[in-house]
Amino acid sequence: MKKNKIEVKDLDLFYGDFHALKDVKVGIEEKVITSIIGPSGCGKSTLLRVLNRMNDLVEGIKITGSVKIDGQDVYSPNCDLVALRKQVGMVFQRPNPFPLSIYDNVIYGPRVHGEKDRDRLNALAEESLRSVLLFDELKDHLRDSALTLSLEQQQRLCIARLLAVCPEVILLDEPCSALDPYSTLKIEELLQTLKRDYTILIVTHNMQQAARASDFTFYMLLGEMIEYGETKQVFTSPQDPRTEEYITGRFG
Repeated sequence: MKKNKIEVKDLDLFYGDFHALKDVKVGIEEKVITSIIGPSGCGKSTLLRVLNRMNDLVEGIKITGSVKIDGQDVYSPNCDLVALRKQVGMVFQRPNPFPLSIYDNVIYGPRVHGEKDRDRLNALAEESLRSVLLFDELKDHLRDSALTLSLEQQQRLCIARLLAVCPEVILLDEPCSALDPYSTLKIEELLQTLKRDYTILIVTHNMQQAARASDFTFYMLLGEMIEYGETKQVFTSPQDPRTEEYITGRFG
């Protein structure tokens, strides 16, 4: 039995008067892939951003309840935001490589965090690119612009850039929405490799992707957690009729 990496309890989130997340309670196991599914506007991405406090950047937000990672409350006044966002990294819908070389993209984070040793930076670049299966493909082109890569390669590069700062949790917000079906499958295969070392949460509208790629599935509706369980159970014998309606396409 794996321990929970993340514990969310009694979580409520308001954007002004809008109640976006309602009494969310969930425990996320370490080193598994958890999909968050639900119709547009149900709070999936908002919940994801709660975990590394990206929502702090939104004006008029109010959050109550607790969010703990490894037992530490990320909303405690003593929480180090820089350390939190290093521990809990995020990959967005569209690949967003910096207009720099492939190499400089990967080592950007370590440099920001003060790493100056060239040998260490080179090792981090190689290790991170190997983790996303790009090093052998790009080792002779590391000084080329990252913008010359295909969309799939760019998304892999963004994941490598994240891995270079040694996170523990990876948040992916619709990471395959800009990719073709073949590239989507390649990213899903990559996630299966990465979960050996990382706790992964993925927001997706793609039911097939959630069923294929995740160990656990979290169904949200109108800001509420409707159902959470092993993916096979959620998709084959959901406990709540609202989950079944969504999965079978009768709602959402």
